[in-house]
Parts: sequence; C-alpha cells; structure tokens
Amino acid sequence: MHTRKSTHKKIILAILMLNIFIVMVGVGLVTPLLPQLILGMGASGQSIGLLVAAYGITQFLLSPLTGQLSDRYGRKAFIVGGGIVYAVAKCLFAAGDSLWMLYASRLLEGVAAALIVPPMMAYVADVTTTEEHAKGNALLGAAMSFGFVVGPGLGGFLAGYGVKVPLYVATGAAIAGVVVSLVCLPESLSTEQMNETRAKVRRRESFLKRYAQSLQSEYAMLFMLVFVMTFGLANFESVFGLYVTDRFYFSPQDIALILTTGAVIGVGMQALLVAKIMKRFGETRVITASLLFIATAYVVLLLAKAFWSIFLVTFCIFFATAMLRPALTTKLSKMAGNEQGYVAGMNNAYMSMGNIVGPTLAGIFYDVNQFAPFLAGGSILFLAFLMTLKLKEKHPVESEMSNT
Repeated sequence: MHTRKSTHKKIILAILMLNIFIVMVGVGLVTPLLPQLILGMGASGQSIGLLVAAYGITQFLLSPLTGQLSDRYGRKAFIVGGGIVYAVAKCLFAAGDSLWMLYASRLLEGVAAALIVPPMMAYVADVTTTEEHAKGNALLGAAMSFGFVVGPGLGGFLAGYGVKVPLYVATGAAIAGVVVSLVCLPESLSTEQMNETRAKVRRRESFLKRYAQSLQSEYAMLFMLVFVMTFGLANFESVFGLYVTDRFYFSPQDIALILTTGAVIGVGMQALLVAKIMKRFGETRVITASLLFIATAYVVLLLAKAFWSIFLVTFCIFFATAMLRPALTTKLSKMAGNEQGYVAGMNNAYMSMGNIVGPTLAGIFYDVNQFAPFLAGGSILFLAFLMTLKLKEKHPVESEMSNT
C-alpha cells in the first residue's frame, strides 16, 4: 500500500515537472529568435527589452491572486487553464506579423505562468509530508531551472529549420502537457477543503494593499529574500555575456558553454543533493550559507581572468542559487499551513518582481561601470545574508533536522 502511494506521488510530481519544464523552455526558447523577428519588423533593440519585461509584468500582477484562488477552487483547473493560455500565447507569437501581436503573446505567457506556477508549488505542499517538502520543491525547482537553461539552445537549434518552427513545437508541447494533466492529474484538494476556504470571509483588497499586507505578514522576510535571490540571478545573467565580451572578448560559443554547462550541472546537483543538504542542516542554514556564498562569488568573478576560472565561479553561483531557491520555498510551505496557494502566489510574484528589476538595474549600472552590476548585486545579497542571521527556526521539524 505504501509503495503504491509512493509511486502515485512520483507520477504526480513527474506531471508537474513536465508542465513547468514545458513552460520554462518556451520562455527561454524565444531569446535567440527575437533579434531576427524584431529587426524584420523594423523595431529597435529597446523593443527586445520591453518584450522580455512584458512576461514578468503580467506574472507579477496576477500571481498573488491565482495562488489564493487555487486555495478556494482547486489546483488542477488553474494548471490546465494555464497550459491552454500558454499554448495560445505561443501560437500567437508564431503567427505574429506585427509588434503588438508579439507583445500580446508575451503578456499572455506571463498570465500562463501566473496560472501555473503558484498552484503547482501549492500542489507539492498538498501531496507531500513535511519531511518530503524539500525533495518535492527541489525537483520542481530543478525542472524550472533546466527548462530555462535548455530553452535558448533548443530554440536556436530548431530555428535552423525555420524561425517559426520552435514556436510551433512549443505550442504542440503545451497542448500535450494539457492533455496529460487533464487525464492523469488528480485534484489535490478535497471538496471540503475548498468549501472551507471559500466560506471564510475575505474582503476584496486592492493590488497594492495585497503587497503591503504581504510585507507585514510573518512571511515578509522570506518574500524579500525570494526577491533578492531572483534579482541577483537576473542581474547576473543579463549582463554576464556583455561583461565577458567587453573585457575578455569571449565568443558567443564561450558564453553559451559557460552558462549552459554550468547551469545544467547545477540543476543536476540540485535534483540529487539539495534535499539531502537541507535535511542535514535545515532550511535556515542553507539560506544563510547560500546568500553569503553567492555574494562572495560575485566579487570573486571580478578577479577571475581565465576562461576556466570564470566557468568555475559561474557554476558556483548557479549551484548556490539552486540550493537557495528550494530552501526558501520549503521554509515558506512549512509556515503556510492552509494558505499554501496564497504563499505560493506571493512567492511567484516576488520572483517575477526580481526578474523585472534585476535586468533593468543591471543595464543602468553597466552603463556607469562594467563592474557596477556585480558589486551592487553582491552588496544586496550580502545585506540579505545579514538579515538571515536574525531568521529564527520556527518549526520543530526543521530544528530537529538541523541538529541531526
């Protein structure tokens, strides 16, 4: 009986990982296509930046709402609905012959991510025990990271058969994910649980008030750490290629090798090791150590001059981030109780905020000085590390794990 239940959980996690992998591949898949598509429409480089940001904007606006609604109406409907919206977005991008259609597609992608990611994170908490949270979140995080890393390379490869081919492949993959979810994914919440949540009196709150309240909640520090983590990684990734090209004359192939190989190894280690590390040391210690490690690596990167030393530092940044992300998610899910959807939604919202602010500020800082984005990112991450020194162990399970 236990074996059957364990197998059932593995199948569910595999379906969730498949869905999030498809979405994240599609997000990164357009990167190598944008210059050719944009230039063909007579648009500027600024348009590329706005297209990238458009995805994060709608995700940021909707994530708090979708997470909370999934507590009331179930996870499956949002996951399936998000897959359908995502397929429509990719199809629209492929058919797009004007700039407004590309913007509409990217905005819809953000909507799809907001519909899918928070309910998925909450779903993992629904179907796993407290001890299993770390492993489930690490696997979901690995699928997200791997999809984002694979996306640009896959897009570039498929574009060899036609610039629109990657987009049609992404559309087909999204439809396949929807069908699998419809047929094989059960609802994780019982009717009683949903009715109980809906029965609670909730006032309708404005968008800004929802965020203001999140910063006054018991989750406030962790939400800010999610933002800082995402800001730091997006800040790094957005100017890394420019930095090594300007300073060391790296080729596009060199940059691709460093980012892709380093990230893939980091994701693999995330799937295999992170849950064990968290079980041994506890989420709080992993969060604290990861922030200090990443902040230090940012500074060390500026001292590295050889290809392999830069590769090693970049890998360390990816691996530390791969530990930090599931540690934050697991700690939040342990605190959330019956607010899994709300917390997952706000978690995703602060991630999307970091994805908007990080690249924007990195570009501004880089125009001032090529070292500035990394020094600024490292400083912010170090301040976050200092914040975590006051982060207390609030859960007996985590404290017990930390002492084993």
